[in-house]
Order: sequence, then structure tokens, then C-alpha cells
Amino acid sequence: MSKESGLNKESTSMNDTMVEEVEERDPESNPLNEPLLKRNRTLSSNPLALVGAKVSYIESLDYEINENDLFKQDWRSRSRTQVLQYIFWKWALAFLVGLLTGVIATLINLAIENIAGYKLLAVVNFIQKERYLTGFLYFTGANFILTFVASILCVCFAPTAAGPGIPEIKAYLNGVDTPNMYGATTLFVKIIGSIGAVSAGLDLGKEGPLVHIGSCIASLLGQGGPDNYRIKWRWLRYFNNDRDRRDLITCGASSGVCAAFRAPVGGVLFALEEVATWWRSALLWRTFFSTAVVVVVLRTTIELCHKGKCGLFGEGGLIMFDVSDVTVNYNVIDIIPVVIIGVLGGVLGSLYNYLLHKVLRLYNLINQKGKMYKLLLSLSVALFTSICQYCLPFLAKCTPCDPSLSEVCPTNGRSGNFKQFNCPNGHYNDLATLLLTTNDDAVRNIFSTNTPFEYQPFSIVIFFGLYCILGLITFGIAVPSGLFLPIILMGSGYGRLLGMLMRPHTNIDQGLFAVLGAASLMAGSMRMTVSLCVIFLELTNNLLLLPITMIVLLIAKTVGDSFNPSIYEIILHLKGLPFMDANPEPWMRNLTVGELVDVKPAVISFRGVEKVANIVNALRNTTHNGFPVMDCGVVPATGVASEATELHGIILRAHLIQVLKKKWFLKEKRRTEEWEVREKFTWVELAEREGNIEDVAVTKEEMEMFVDLHPLTNTTPFTVLESMSVAKAMVLFRQVGLRHMLVVPKYQASGVSPVIGILTRQDLLAHNILTVFPQLSKPKRK
Repeated sequence: MSKESGLNKESTSMNDTMVEEVEERDPESNPLNEPLLKRNRTLSSNPLALVGAKVSYIESLDYEINENDLFKQDWRSRSRTQVLQYIFWKWALAFLVGLLTGVIATLINLAIENIAGYKLLAVVNFIQKERYLTGFLYFTGANFILTFVASILCVCFAPTAAGPGIPEIKAYLNGVDTPNMYGATTLFVKIIGSIGAVSAGLDLGKEGPLVHIGSCIASLLGQGGPDNYRIKWRWLRYFNNDRDRRDLITCGASSGVCAAFRAPVGGVLFALEEVATWWRSALLWRTFFSTAVVVVVLRTTIELCHKGKCGLFGEGGLIMFDVSDVTVNYNVIDIIPVVIIGVLGGVLGSLYNYLLHKVLRLYNLINQKGKMYKLLLSLSVALFTSICQYCLPFLAKCTPCDPSLSEVCPTNGRSGNFKQFNCPNGHYNDLATLLLTTNDDAVRNIFSTNTPFEYQPFSIVIFFGLYCILGLITFGIAVPSGLFLPIILMGSGYGRLLGMLMRPHTNIDQGLFAVLGAASLMAGSMRMTVSLCVIFLELTNNLLLLPITMIVLLIAKTVGDSFNPSIYEIILHLKGLPFMDANPEPWMRNLTVGELVDVKPAVISFRGVEKVANIVNALRNTTHNGFPVMDCGVVPATGVASEATELHGIILRAHLIQVLKKKWFLKEKRRTEEWEVREKFTWVELAEREGNIEDVAVTKEEMEMFVDLHPLTNTTPFTVLESMSVAKAMVLFRQVGLRHMLVVPKYQASGVSPVIGILTRQDLLAHNILTVFPQLSKPKRK
């Protein structure tokens, strides 16, 4: 697929008789001929990549339906059976997305629980024998090896598998074609890397990677497999377009959230609230169907695991934590601590976003130095994490077991709140309960209810401080990682602390305080409300939690929004992805699209029947993706009888390359018949975006021939008047999912082109516009 231009690229007009004039006007073919002032006014971006590899220019996706003659003929000729078949396969693919996501999520959970379980059993065995140094070396060495496997896969085979993947999915559904994000290699590395990184005890979760894994599965199913081994069955090729692929990836993202939290409605709402830019009712049903399939798969696996067929897999089920037994008891006066925890969540969430932004910028400088530095950074974080998790429990005092408890105390080799660690018989180490265990068990333990005296304040302070540090330094290393778990661990820490402080004055359980603390920090950092509320509601299975959860989430998000953007928006900015926000800047109302295209050179356009030489020269000398097609000397059906210039539509670069490859040339300048087009092209073929102009060979004789562009031209492009404000144009561009927006003159004078410019995604980005119009960012003096 060709690169699309920014404000300095989608430009310059073409005349069919003067190729030399094109070379003089086209800034891409001969930019040094442009005046210095004009070249300085062109737009550019300076992207910053999170994992060290610079993000170069990233093009947009073609979500718009290309309504050319072939498309219209195809829909007219489709029988009712073919339409039903198309609908059936849409639902079949949604079913497969949910099924495969559920199966892979199950395998990841089982692998992590067993690998981490056997590792911790061996460490506990050494501790029981008071071989503390041997246990430390074993624990650190195992974590080092697991991190090395996860990191080396990401560094050497699939750099795009590092991180959560949610910002890239959000950008893709916004229309940004992020390269190599949904390939088979990325999927494989994401699965193995998640198992290794989470089993190593790093402060990261599998929830974000599961969303990316679901999206990868959806993308591979929609396009028929990897690029090198793609299945090209006719029925499957109907889905090999950006529009249907977007819908499938939305289903995959919802299924990933559902697989992480076992919350089908929460998964659908997460896609709607957080990642999807474009939505419709039919997509709502398909995403819900996919998440329902995931839940069925997880429930089936839970039943098998309860029969002891899953090795060391615990009783918590295939979810991160189980708080369905939370005791809910609160009064009106308890609204005060609820408000306090909401405000704390907003303040701490925005502070976390600010500090993480600084850390990621530092990591970018380290990762840019090469693969070895990425690997060393990951291993250094793994060593620091292992040292803290093993050594810090020695600081905690041993607590005597309560003889009235029905639960076994102390315990070794199993999950629970009473790990013996280095304590004598009849005593337990509460800090070891939270640190020397898997992250999922740590969340389950700190969320446990009816445990007002099982954790000491000193231990919770150490737990909270440690995971604040680990939450900042772990995210950004070259391993698959999620943000949900670090934020939940931090939030539950200060939530439990607040519960201890407020215990004499409130009826709310300390475990419930931990749940509310986690929810408030997630809302304060990620700025999610509705989907997060439903996820917690589905986890707790208790409607009594709904009012206080809603209050906490709303307060935390409101407070957080007053300081900085959400963490995903910060990562999008760091990665240099051209994401279009929902709300335009206020100063965009003072700028028209006509003024925006004035800083660009004129548009390259083609005539309806164009010379092959002009098409080849335009494709070779520019990287534009779309070209207006116009016919001169057309007499309008109504109005004045004088001849006018007609805007027939816009034709894509990929279609022009297919014309050149298939040698669909005419010896004379004429319009083609409908049957001539159907003999050479099908609508399914035009959905492909493969091929480069460098791979096309055109002879000198063919250069003098002609091409009829009318049948392949999208006759219904989106056009806006030059007087429209940039703010309104940006909203239209984003909501419809455009790649090209044609700007037409307000007054059509004789001899004036019907198109005065083309706006693309890069043209409408705020920082790009301010490069050309810096005075807009400065407030006017009264």
C-alpha cells in the first residue's frame, strides 16, 4: 500500500500535455524548486515511538465504500442467496473470533498458573528448609529466564507485540493503518510473551495483551490468514477490505476484554466507550455474540478445572479475581469515604499518567540505542522486581494465627491470606501473602472480605509503595504487558489503607474499599466509566455495589480530566500515531478549509479518459493515494447551456496500479462499454490494496495509449465547501471514517476547477495545522 501525503503532499495539478510542468509544480518530485518560505509552511510531524523504533509516515485506512460502476453492478447482480451467505459468514466469523479468543485465553491462564505455581512451590520448599539464599537464587533465576524468553521474542521477531496493544487498536479503529500490528508472528509472540512475562512475576497483566490477541485473531480470520499464506476463497475475499476488517477487529477487542474479566457486557461497552470510533447497531449485536461465545468457553473450562484436570490452576476461575462474596453494608454517612476515594483516584491517576509519560520518554531514549539495550532494560526490571518481591517480606513482622478461623493457617504451597514464609509454626507473614505469589492471587488476597485484622498497615504501605514504583518502571519494557493489573494493584493498596483509617467511622468492608480503590484509580488513569462499572458489576454479581461504584468512577474521571488526558491518549501521542480526537480545538472554528488548502500546492487531477503517460508519471513522482477525475466540456442537464467542468469522482492509486498491471489500455480516446470493464475487473479484485508502481512495466508505445477511468472512479466522494470551518470538517472526517475529503469552491466561475484541494488525516491534525498557522494558538489581545 502506498504512503499517503500530508499537507505538503496531496497536491499539485496535472495537465495531460505538459509533463514537465507537473515536475515543476509537484513538491514531491522536485521539492527544491519550491520557494523557501513555502517549503517552511508545509506540515510535518515528529513522531516518537514507545519501543524505540521511529514511527515513520503512517497512512489512513479506506473505510469509505468505493461506489464505482463495478461496485454498483455487483450489488445489482447479487441474488438473495448470495446476500444471505454474506450475512451468514459475518456471523460465522464473529463466532470463530469468540471461540478462538476464549480457547487461547484459557491456555494462557493455565500455562501461567502452572508455570508460576511450580516455581513458587520450589521457592517455598527452599524457604521451609531455611535455605533462603538458594530460594532467592532460584526465584530470581527463574524470573530472569522467563523474562528473557518474552523479551527476546519481542525484540527480535515482533516489536509490535510489546506493550498492551490497546492504543494501536484504538488508532486502527480511528482509521490509522499501523503496520505489522495484526500478523501471525505478532499473535504468536504476544501469546508466548504474555505467558513468560506474567509467569515471571512482573508488575503487568495479561488483560491488555488479550485484547490485542483477540484483535489479531479477528484480523487473520477476516483476511484469510497471514500475508504469505492467505486463503483466497471467493466468499472470504468479500471481507478483505478495511470496512469489514474494522468490524471484526472490534469483535476481537470486545472478546479480549471478556476473556480477561469474564464480563461479556463489559467487553462490548469497553469497545464502544474506549476503542471504537465508529459504531452501529448491527456491530453491537455481533460483538455481543462474540463475547457470549467467550463466556461459554470459559465456563466450560472452569467446570473441567474444578474436577482437578488443570494442574495447579486455582479455584478462582478463569478471571483475574473473584469478589462475588463481597459483603455490602453501607449507610448515607458512608458517602464521605466514597467521595474521598474517588477524589484520591482522580488525583493519583493523573499523577501516575504524568510520571509514566516521563518514564516512557526516558525509555524511548534507551530503546533507540538498539536491541541489546531493550533486552538489558527488560532484564534489569525483572531482577529489581524479583529482589523486591523476595526480600521485602523479611521486613514484615510475623502475625499469630487466629484460632477461630476455619481456614488453615499458616499455609505453604497454596493461595490464601496466611503464607508462613519465614515465620514459625502458628504464625504467618502478611506481606509474603501479597508479594511472593502470582499477581492474580495478590489481587484476590487484598480484595478478600471480612479480613479487618489480617493485614498490618505497615505491610500495606510497603505493598502500595512497591507497586507504585513497579507500575512506573515495568510498563514500556520490551515484553507484552497490560495496564489493568498494575493499576488495580496500586488502587487496591491505597483503598485498603483508607479502609483501615476509616474503620471506626464506616460500615464498608476493607475488601470493598480495596475494590473501590482499584476502580477509582482505573477511572482516574484510563478515564473509563460505563464499561468499568459494568465490569465490576459482573465480577461482584451484586447490584448493591452499583451506586457507590458509579459515584467513585464519576468523581475519579472528573478529577483526572482536569489535570491531563487518559493514559491511552498519552501513549498514542508518544507513539506518533495520527489519532483524531473526538473534540476539535476551539481555535479550529476560526479557520476554514479553504484557508487550509491555500497553503498547499494545487491538486493533481486526471481527465475521465487519460493518457497512460500522465498516469505513470503521477504515480511515480508522487505518493498520493487519491486523484480527482474531471471531465471538461460537459453540458449540464439543467441550467445554462454552456459547457462546464464536471467532477466525476476520485480514483485510488491501487486501482490505477491494477489498470497498468492488466494493460487495460485503449488505442483511441473513447469511453468503454460496461461489458469491457467486467471482462477485466471484478469488485472483489478492486478491494485488494497490493502492488507498487515500481513493479509495473509500461512500454513506450503503451505510454501513448489511453485509459477510461470512469468505471473505476468513486462517483460519490465526500466534498465540503471551502467556507466550512476546520472544526466541522474534522468532525465529519472522523465520524464518517474518511481518507480523502475534497474541497470545492463556493462560487463556480468559468474556467475554475471544481476541486481546489484535498484534505487528508495529516492535514486536520491540530499540531500539524499549528505548524502552518502558529498564530492560532496565541489568544488575541482585547
